[in-house]
Amino acid sequence: MSEDREFMKKGQSDGDINISKFCVGIFVIYWALIFTFFFLAGDQLHLRASRGNLAMSTAESGTVELVQGAVVEQSFTVEIQRLQAVSVQWGTYYRPNSGTVTMELWDKNAGNLVLSQSFDATTIPEGGITTLTAESPIEGLVGTPLLLRLYADSQPGSAVSPLMNQSVSTAEDVALSLNGAPVAGTLCLSASGQDYIWTGLHYWQFAAGFGALLALALLYVYRRWAIGKHSYLVYALIAVKKYRFLIRQLVGRDFKTKYKRSVLGMFWSFLNPLLTMLVQYFIFSTIFKSDIPNFAAYLIIGTVMFNFFTEACGMALTAIIGNAGLITKVYMPKYIYPLTRVMSSVVNLAISLIPMLIVCVGTGVRFQKSAVLTLYFLTCLVVFSLGLGLLLSASMVFFRDTQFLWGVFSMMWMYATPIFYPETILPEKFRFILQINPLYHFLKNARMCILGGMSPEPVIYVQCLLMAVGMLAVGAMVFRKSQDRFVLYL
Repeated sequence: MSEDREFMKKGQSDGDINISKFCVGIFVIYWALIFTFFFLAGDQLHLRASRGNLAMSTAESGTVELVQGAVVEQSFTVEIQRLQAVSVQWGTYYRPNSGTVTMELWDKNAGNLVLSQSFDATTIPEGGITTLTAESPIEGLVGTPLLLRLYADSQPGSAVSPLMNQSVSTAEDVALSLNGAPVAGTLCLSASGQDYIWTGLHYWQFAAGFGALLALALLYVYRRWAIGKHSYLVYALIAVKKYRFLIRQLVGRDFKTKYKRSVLGMFWSFLNPLLTMLVQYFIFSTIFKSDIPNFAAYLIIGTVMFNFFTEACGMALTAIIGNAGLITKVYMPKYIYPLTRVMSSVVNLAISLIPMLIVCVGTGVRFQKSAVLTLYFLTCLVVFSLGLGLLLSASMVFFRDTQFLWGVFSMMWMYATPIFYPETILPEKFRFILQINPLYHFLKNARMCILGGMSPEPVIYVQCLLMAVGMLAVGAMVFRKSQDRFVLYL
């Protein structure tokens, strides 16, 4: 009979747990999280930067001196659901200029003036950009032919010139004319706005749907418990409750052992990420000249999260063989050993968040309410690390070379994750490495919440949860299938 079955039998008599109260508690927590997320996500829940934003092309030459009577017109279309701004880059001939420059945006189909704004030519520098901004986003312009018209009241010798790119191939609906004469190329212009997020627009419908599924799942668990057919989830809860004292002792032991005979003790949990960040900051900001905005905060967020990952997996790796004496003498579900190793690393992570916050505040990061959502991605990281830790600890029992392979693999993983470099430096052909790297997604979105001051799209939360839970499911399955043979190899 397997160890799980033995524990199930014992759980029926020893496990004193109120399943009905547990199910109700899970359901209440679900809705509390739903309302909390709705508040913290804000506008990012249903709006995102448009994927149809037009990027400004590189300036190659000027167009015409925009004196009184001269007109520059650029036709184009956008795939932006809520248009907010259109920008143009200017050349000044490196001289002081005068007059007023006017930008107008027209709807060619309706013949209506959509936006209009004037700018003082004296304030436009060489290569400067003027932006035609809508007071409120304009909707209904997706695929509509638009016309950007530029004119001024400047005199010859004191007029600015819109810049253009002649190398960009243009579509039929993108045409540039200078004083009524069509020319090849396009203005150096950009257009930006927002698109609606379909899942965000139907947030409450999705929340209600998933809530109904959760209620059915909890009801199923309760009904099985009531008739004596118990699930592994329930018995996991029984195990945690029954052995909670031993779990606390193991977590405390692992945490204290790490700093045994150390003068500074657990203060190293505070000091280690800070010193690592300072060394890397010096190297990459002075020697390699990193141009990442607020590089210190960018670096310490990556350092704290990756250090936790490597520490948790490294400690879980030896959870079974390191407790061989205890396993052969004391009965306890074996998955608790890697679980306590990861939990001790979570304590270390909690302490490491203090220097991370200090560096962020010290470097001028303005925390928005979205910063609280970082806890979600940290939780996903913890779950992912637990799943991988279960897999590594089981592998280590049968194949002791796992510890050496993990040392090499974790180093490769570090360089494949943008901890101290921007993801933009990777060539396009290697970008797929980031997409298949779960740590990249956890780290990127945590930085977005803290440094960007905004929430990722709702689908990102689901993707990160699936990666974390998927790794946990794989690790738990491998661990459960092999745990009965552990004693033969210890």
